[in-house]
Amino acid sequence: MGNKHARTAAGLALVAALGVSTLAACGGSDSPASSGSGGSGTKSKTVTLVSHDSFNASPAVLKAFTKETGYTVKVLKSGDAGEALNKEILTKGSPQGDVFFGVDNTLLSRALDNGLFTPYKAKGLDRVSADSQLDAAKNRVTPIDTGDICVNYDKKYFADKKLAPPQTFDDLVKPQYKNLLVTENVATSSPGLGFLLGTVAHSGDSGWQDYWKKLKANGVQVVDSWEQAYNENFSGSSGGRKAHGDRPLVVSYASSPPAEVLYSEPQPKVAPTGVATGTCFRQIEFAGLLGGAKNEAGGKALLDFLISDRFQADMPLNMFVNPVVASVPLPPLFTEFGATVDQPETVAPDKIAANREQWIQTWTSLVVK
Repeated sequence: MGNKHARTAAGLALVAALGVSTLAACGGSDSPASSGSGGSGTKSKTVTLVSHDSFNASPAVLKAFTKETGYTVKVLKSGDAGEALNKEILTKGSPQGDVFFGVDNTLLSRALDNGLFTPYKAKGLDRVSADSQLDAAKNRVTPIDTGDICVNYDKKYFADKKLAPPQTFDDLVKPQYKNLLVTENVATSSPGLGFLLGTVAHSGDSGWQDYWKKLKANGVQVVDSWEQAYNENFSGSSGGRKAHGDRPLVVSYASSPPAEVLYSEPQPKVAPTGVATGTCFRQIEFAGLLGGAKNEAGGKALLDFLISDRFQADMPLNMFVNPVVASVPLPPLFTEFGATVDQPETVAPDKIAANREQWIQTWTSLVVK
């Protein structure tokens, strides 16, 4: 979720970023080839997907897209969700690729207000719940996945300390959890911004600043990205690194525990991390056809594919997010080890749009300056 996360998205899979990579073989063209004697006139056989660092898909799935359409997918990863979006805003009209994946409901209005996307109604959109279609009137973006941004905890740490892990936002400011939480900078990280919005929803417009003053007084640590928070600072991450962090609480996703299980060798029978389900914010991730895309036809075909059953079924154990098409079944490992969040915090899109920049500025002055 993602974004994350992340998704996150996110940003959730415990895999190395692929950088710029071609993830599907074979080729084709935008339309029947018109190569002629000199081979000129052939349109692009490649469609470029720009995303945050946590995008991940099975090579076999993207090869299936190539087989169906003739287009090869190239993935260009551009940092955390906020960073990736900012890069696209700076290159508006001359985008780095054809489709952008990973803008979520916390940042959606920034993308739409900057006119980044060309409207396109993806095939199969009628199978996506109306609650996820936040731009249904114009179809500038297509919903792809959902996830819940939540505090995760290191089970071993709390068992060793004989301390019950926190479960709610209110728990996090209690003295027994002092200096235990690491979160992401809300100005640069989608999970970090989602967590801020969760506190706004929980504490209210007039109470969230006092909440963060208490959280700061209780020793919250802020880092730039989910990758840094989870893989470097969190004590419960396997993360592929030599040394563990010293923070047993981290802002991540409700679906992060299945990632820990999947990437552990041997796989444990119980997830080593848990989720504080009273600290969650619901995230929706979108993809859109970038204005000025060099391969618009390929971009439209890719958007259709992103909400197809084939791609949607591939997401849970690659990006650890929920399919936006509800009829797609979830893998047993994902459901067994992931947390179910029945009542996530939410903030209306128009309220986020109206207040996000001021909330970020206020948070920055309160917490990191």
